[in-house]
Amino acid sequence: MNRDKEQLYTASLDGEWVKSSFSNGSSDNCVQLMVIDGGVAVGDSKRPDLAPLRYTRSELAVFVTAVRAGEFDHLTQR
Repeated sequence: MNRDKEQLYTASLDGEWVKSSFSNGSSDNCVQLMVIDGGVAVGDSKRPDLAPLRYTRSELAVFVTAVRAGEFDHLTQR
């Protein structure tokens, strides 16, 4: 693990979790994000007992770009 990633995993989780507006705020079944020093924490609202994953801002930006481009659309099709 490089130094930037190590710092992410020692960053405090004292911010506010943000859920997608698509969950209507009433669902416990959603991914939630929190801005932390150096990046973003990603948690599962169904499993608050699990440690959230942590990504640098650039890692998250690459992922969001790929989602917008449709690279993962096949994962949601049955």
